[in-house]
Amino acid sequence: MILSRRALPALALLALVFGIAPAHTAPALGDAVASVPGNNGVVSPRQLLVMLRLPAPHYRPDASYGGRYIDDGGRSARRRITEDLARRHGLKLVADWPMPALGLDCYLMEYGEGEQAQHLADLLSRDPRVEWAQPVGIFSGMGDAAPLYPVQPGGRYWHVDELHRMATGRDVAVAVVDSGIDSRHPDLAGQVTLTENFVDGSPYAAETHGTAVAGIIAARDGNGGMLGIASGARLMGLRACWQQADRSTRCNSFTLGKALNFAILHQAKIINLSLSGPSDRLLEHLLDTALARGISIVGALDPHGGERAFPASHAGVIAVAQEDRAHPVAAPPDAPQHGVRLAPGRDIPTSIPGGGWRFVSGNSYAAAHVTGLLALLAELRPGAMPAQLERLLMPETSLNATIDACATIARAAGACPCSCATASVILPASPAP
Repeated sequence: MILSRRALPALALLALVFGIAPAHTAPALGDAVASVPGNNGVVSPRQLLVMLRLPAPHYRPDASYGGRYIDDGGRSARRRITEDLARRHGLKLVADWPMPALGLDCYLMEYGEGEQAQHLADLLSRDPRVEWAQPVGIFSGMGDAAPLYPVQPGGRYWHVDELHRMATGRDVAVAVVDSGIDSRHPDLAGQVTLTENFVDGSPYAAETHGTAVAGIIAARDGNGGMLGIASGARLMGLRACWQQADRSTRCNSFTLGKALNFAILHQAKIINLSLSGPSDRLLEHLLDTALARGISIVGALDPHGGERAFPASHAGVIAVAQEDRAHPVAAPPDAPQHGVRLAPGRDIPTSIPGGGWRFVSGNSYAAAHVTGLLALLAELRPGAMPAQLERLLMPETSLNATIDACATIARAAGACPCSCATASVILPASPAP
């Protein structure tokens, strides 16, 4: 159901009085392989990534675009190596992308039917010319089907308008690595500083999942719609995922790797990854590089756990799940060892392409709440490293607990922006008279 600005209050009243059965968000995401036109390797599931090391003296980022670098003879030589590897192993070279954040060239290759991806990756990795090879992983946005209810938990439980007395996330750069964002939506007009498309063969488009995540993070104040957690933040719309016919969202190792490399080189302060998939060596290296450079990373926990718990399972990534108010401190299944932060994620009104709104539910949207809260902390503590911001977010002794936004901001600002009577807040001691 798409809601106009005027219809939202009316729908709320009808739902409460008459018990109207609300519409649903996009279906829950399964494991089907995505299909997108183009030659970047999104079409075929039979794909590998092959990484070749960039000799340090022979590359530097191009000032005009962080994803590319100045060409030289070394790159041509690496291309010839890759073509030789493709011939030897019966592969097709599909695309390539420089990863100067890691000092690597990434080559996407396609293999034939009947071949085993991991077997080919192991063979290629044993070649001394190859840094490593890996299968391409498929990732999904963590949005679940849920009914519409007229409530914005970020306002009801987190008192966002009161938090904004202390901070709005002013000018904090947040990279939304997701599907495309509708930057012309009234909630998001002027909030998206740049957009980049990393899905070849499919132009940048305004898509449901990315627009919903962006609205929760940074919907601007005073537009008559919703209010984002960090309305002063500035978003990078990095389209590494694409929307399928059923409105579900897919990404893969190659598209995500390109987007993370871009976010690192363009000095994002926070990266939102409202998605989940298998452990991935390339993405692990990029996440470690981002964390080492002071970039906080938020990941949505896969509600089904198991082997698709990455990147929330990665050390240093803030893992987020939607809170269950009936059991507010219950840990989700298969929780990462470093703990899970619980945030509003059920029945969240947010922006959708075309200027409307929809209620959504899922861990994707809980992660977006935490990303917005981190932007507020980053404004208050601009020099803090990711681990320091996470400690402000939640006391170290609470591995799996619901976030108290008022207490979090009070810890960072030294003063309580809203009612902290029930919060566990440790404020700086008053100076001696």
